[in-house]
Amino acid sequence: MRNIVISLGGSILIPTLAGNRIRSYVPVLKAIAEHHRLFVVVGGGGAARDYIEAARELGVDEGTSDEIGILVTRLNATLLIAALGDAAYPKVAESHSEAKKFAESSKIVVMGGITPGQTTDAVAAVLAERVRASVFINATSVNGIYDKDPKKHPGAKRFETLTPQQLLEIVSQIGLGAGSNNVLDIIAARIVERSHIPLVVLDGQVPENLSNAILRGTFTGTVVSEDNKSPLPV
Repeated sequence: MRNIVISLGGSILIPTLAGNRIRSYVPVLKAIAEHHRLFVVVGGGGAARDYIEAARELGVDEGTSDEIGILVTRLNATLLIAALGDAAYPKVAESHSEAKKFAESSKIVVMGGITPGQTTDAVAAVLAERVRASVFINATSVNGIYDKDPKKHPGAKRFETLTPQQLLEIVSQIGLGAGSNNVLDIIAARIVERSHIPLVVLDGQVPENLSNAILRGTFTGTVVSEDNKSPLPV
């Protein structure tokens, strides 16, 4: 049984509270967990950014604004745990050490943010390193890493494969303000480079994309690895 870490964006899992994808994700995550030890790091999404923007308008500093965003990620994580029922460890892991300990139960471990100034992608990247994951998967709103934002530039080029060094070059201009919303931030990219753990970026808007990728190796996305080889299926 191998360790797999999934960074599940809040805007993917809960684009809106009423239009959340949690019900669709539950069977997918359970299916993956039947074959692998699974860790899921949940983002804050639009709700976190709304709270952060409200905090800024009140003159709140960036660090405190980040802490407010972290609370939202943990609320999202709590909702996912509740939906997973007995398949998940019943508490949100609030540190990497807790996540490792909770994994001893063989249940799905879910966590949100940890530290101000660090995105949940970075949290997931460090977690992948700490648990010696076979693969780190970033489920986001686009089907891979592009040279430009494909939502703003129709002619943007999607990369099939990248080395960690090439990934760093692409994300090097990303800002790190509270609530930053990008495919991957530079801290996460640096962790990917030093850990040598393969990264797969794919479209998480269709939950089955994850199970197809992990269990069957069928996916459209970007693979980031030293040898440009896909680590999936595992």
